[in-house]
Amino acid sequence: MNYKETVNWMFQQLPMYQTQGASAYRKDLTNTILLANHLGNPERNLKCIHVAGTNGKGSTSHLLASIFQEAGHQVGLYTSPHLKDFRERIKINGTEISEEFVTKFVHQHRTFFENNSLSFFEMSVGLAFEYFREKQVDLAIIEVGMGGRLDSTNIINPLVSVITNIGLDHVQFLGNTLELIANEKAGIIKSNVPVVIGEYTPETKIVFQDKALENHSEIFFASDEIKEDYPSALLGNYQIFNKKTVLKTIRVMQSMEEFKIAEVHIKDGFLNVVKNTGLQGRWQQLQESPKVICDTAHNSDGLKIVMKQVLQQEYKHLHIVIGVVNDKELDAILPLFPTNATYYFCKPNIPRGLEAVILKEKACENKLIGEVYSSVSEAYLAAKKNADQEDFIFVGGSTFVVAEIL
Repeated sequence: MNYKETVNWMFQQLPMYQTQGASAYRKDLTNTILLANHLGNPERNLKCIHVAGTNGKGSTSHLLASIFQEAGHQVGLYTSPHLKDFRERIKINGTEISEEFVTKFVHQHRTFFENNSLSFFEMSVGLAFEYFREKQVDLAIIEVGMGGRLDSTNIINPLVSVITNIGLDHVQFLGNTLELIANEKAGIIKSNVPVVIGEYTPETKIVFQDKALENHSEIFFASDEIKEDYPSALLGNYQIFNKKTVLKTIRVMQSMEEFKIAEVHIKDGFLNVVKNTGLQGRWQQLQESPKVICDTAHNSDGLKIVMKQVLQQEYKHLHIVIGVVNDKELDAILPLFPTNATYYFCKPNIPRGLEAVILKEKACENKLIGEVYSSVSEAYLAAKKNADQEDFIFVGGSTFVVAEIL
């Protein structure tokens, strides 16, 4: 199989949460451990930072990678989901894993994958660890897929564990209270490994403190401890929280002899994060006149901040291109959107996409008025056609909507 055929096989033959949702979720690490043993435990050869959280873990991971790159280190970065190409998930110093490596890995281990019914995510994690080991990265920054305790990435023993924040998302898997979700995220806290918490609430703080105490792990609360700020190429208002988390993580890492991080590396890392890592979809401007911004925020905590920033923009009229997945809590997110806008309802082109007609019906209950379009691209083109130069267009609601217009 060539690369395209290999990736198509991965998507079609194995459960993939990105497209299929609940059926792809695995409730234990048995298969991940089985695969790691099969590969000779590549994760044991890696120095890692492990990043979990409801929102911001992608931005946090990329900012960390950028800073260590500026300091001259070879940095592996594993994130999910991807926007356009599977290879976005696995990078070294901003360069995506080669098509040849992906194809060779799947070909070499395909029989094992099939015999043990490995999931898409389990296979992807194994590929990342194997790639980073072979390329002998100085540091691997590993983003949790979902949750933490039972996530396939949670077989590593990192130098630092990072939890950005806790919000009500994926409640069907992680629990329907902040305490329950925090307990799942806190599952990445390891024995005698320091942990940095980005944001917390009274309910979640005690969960983190108890887990850290149980594991004899020093715990740091970035929002309390970090006062300084640095300019960044990431312009979303929510990045202020991520930057604090990153700064505290760097301060913890600076005490480790093998990593020399200077202030200039931090400043340049923030400013050059897009150039260094290729991060997309975070308050990303696509054009001017009319101004078009896309953002991958997709749950209530993330969208609350993004919608506030949308309303702070100067414009004559607001246009919003929106699509969501079918397991999204619409009653939680639709009230966050402004009523004084024209809406372009669409369905992301994945099996999990919610039909645009259903989205419009629910939106109308919240006085969000607009039309249904047959695709994301059609909705986006209609918004651009209808908008005057002084108008503002926002595209979002789902990672997959943003992916289709980038």
